[in-house]
Amino acid sequence: MTKVLVADDHAIVRAGISKIINDHPGMEVLDEASSGAEVLQLVGEKSYDIIILDINMPNISGLDALKQLQSIQPDTPVLILSMYPESQYATRTLKAGASGYLTKEAAPENLIEAIQKVKNGGRFITPELAEQLAFTFGKESRENPHEVLSDREYQVMCAIASGKSASEIARDLHLSVKTVSTYRTRILEKMEFENNAQLTHYVIKNNLLL
Repeated sequence: MTKVLVADDHAIVRAGISKIINDHPGMEVLDEASSGAEVLQLVGEKSYDIIILDINMPNISGLDALKQLQSIQPDTPVLILSMYPESQYATRTLKAGASGYLTKEAAPENLIEAIQKVKNGGRFITPELAEQLAFTFGKESRENPHEVLSDREYQVMCAIASGKSASEIARDLHLSVKTVSTYRTRILEKMEFENNAQLTHYVIKNNLLL
């Protein structure tokens, strides 16, 4: 029996994911978590065959939890299941140690396929992502400006470029408006931009948004 931990901050999403998994023979959702902190607590107490992790969660984000999981249970595969498109986060999460990346728009059979593949030691990526990665590695190995950003700064950058206000970003990322403003300042400084327009142009030009 494949024992699964499902982590997402929305109860209805967890319920849907759990039903898909529990309805498949040989798979069982052992526990659910609503935050990164809960994930780390559960993983410290139990062993799982696979962890399904959302990126955007309160307290400790999925990205931060992913990095900490590498030291707690490094051999446990982590499948990222996110609302964010592959172009934004797939490469970043795979570099951080994830075994696969799937968007929440994927069909239920894709989720089962992804679980089976990463549980058997493989990596799950879509053909579109494979092409994107091949193109990236085929280019000169110079660091892109956005790669100097922290994971949270990267999230805020993409949210700004998508046209969201500071209050909307704060709500979505479980931050204060003041903290969002601080992140924006850091982003502009690190990437040497003067305003949101330049930042948005960069994000669109580099296909970081769908």
